[in-house]
Amino acid sequence: MKLSKTLTALFVTAGLTVAVTSAQAASHGKPVNITPKLESVTVMHKGKETKIMRVQDNANTVNPAFAKTSRPCPPFCIQPMSLGKGIQTIGEVEVIDYADKMSKGDKNIMLVDSRTPDWVAKGTIPGAINVSWVELTPSKGATTEGIMKVMTEQFGVKLADGKDDVDVDEAIANGDTSEVFDFTDAKTLVMFCNGMWCGQSPASIAALRKFGYPADRIKYYRGGMQDWEILGLSTAK
Repeated sequence: MKLSKTLTALFVTAGLTVAVTSAQAASHGKPVNITPKLESVTVMHKGKETKIMRVQDNANTVNPAFAKTSRPCPPFCIQPMSLGKGIQTIGEVEVIDYADKMSKGDKNIMLVDSRTPDWVAKGTIPGAINVSWVELTPSKGATTEGIMKVMTEQFGVKLADGKDDVDVDEAIANGDTSEVFDFTDAKTLVMFCNGMWCGQSPASIAALRKFGYPADRIKYYRGGMQDWEILGLSTAK
């Protein structure tokens, strides 16, 4: 009888061990690629090589900072899929492709994190440059001169000879900035913020469009950090 009980206990223990081992294998043993044929992409972030890939733990859960479902609206309202004619809304695969091209030397592309620095410090998309929406939004204190500085020093826009912020304000009031700005070498901006409930990159985009920035050189990653985190993609600080 004792031998029978001992054997039974051993079998139960062995069964539990097998079950736990199988569960662990199911959680950790299956690869998590970006696409069926793409495991990772190495990009440059602040001068260092950084790999974009997904968390390989199949049991991983979302970052608690992005676990809330019911942030108060306003201000955290759901953003539309389209921000205007000519502005393309894109997803994660396209963002990764742009980041890859930028890191390989394409200076016509800029991945822009529109969030405030405190959010960026918690983690951003590798390769992104922080240009806070506050710097581009007049209602947040941004001046015409300040917005012009961002556009000319970071986004590749040229100011026409002899023109200043007064001329730009007049052009905006008249609805045509073609005489004050040259957008020939303007970068393709891939802009994002915290996600589909965040209005920061949409505010930046609205300001840029008001200044005449070409719609076809603005890409809107609506999912932002919310979707990036949900998919377990790498972040950088």
